[in-house]
Amino acid sequence: MKFEITQIGTIFSPYKTKDSCPIQGIATPEGLGRVEVFPEYEEALETIETFSHIILFYIFDRAGEVILSRPTFLDDISHGVFASRHPCRPNGIGMSIVKLEKRKRNILEVSEIDVLDNTPLIDIKPYVPRFDYRKNANNGWVEGKDIREKPMNRE
Repeated sequence: MKFEITQIGTIFSPYKTKDSCPIQGIATPEGLGRVEVFPEYEEALETIETFSHIILFYIFDRAGEVILSRPTFLDDISHGVFASRHPCRPNGIGMSIVKLEKRKRNILEVSEIDVLDNTPLIDIKPYVPRFDYRKNANNGWVEGKDIREKPMNRE
């Protein structure tokens, strides 16, 4: 079965290269970005400014070779790509939670961004702690792993 996904906008950030892009936005609250939703989808943003955080879904359009098990940004031991957040994935879909600072029509100003500049946006959903937080969730193999200063395996 094949699926077709339509780009609904573009994500802009200060990160021009993979090496400059943080692994997770929560580690860089000062990371500011802009999400430009195409004008024909502006109506879909109605009341989005009532949320403090949103989830951006996008395409890893500059990811490297898909390797199903590999060392990750947090660990030198191999993990399956579905047990990691590595960008080199079979379908190349990324997801980031960002803080929504301001909305002006079809433009969203955000912080805590961890996305490369000029990335194709495919969807937005509100982050709703009431639904998205799981009290009994665990961190799996990531437990106790620190975010590295200079992460490895960007390709």
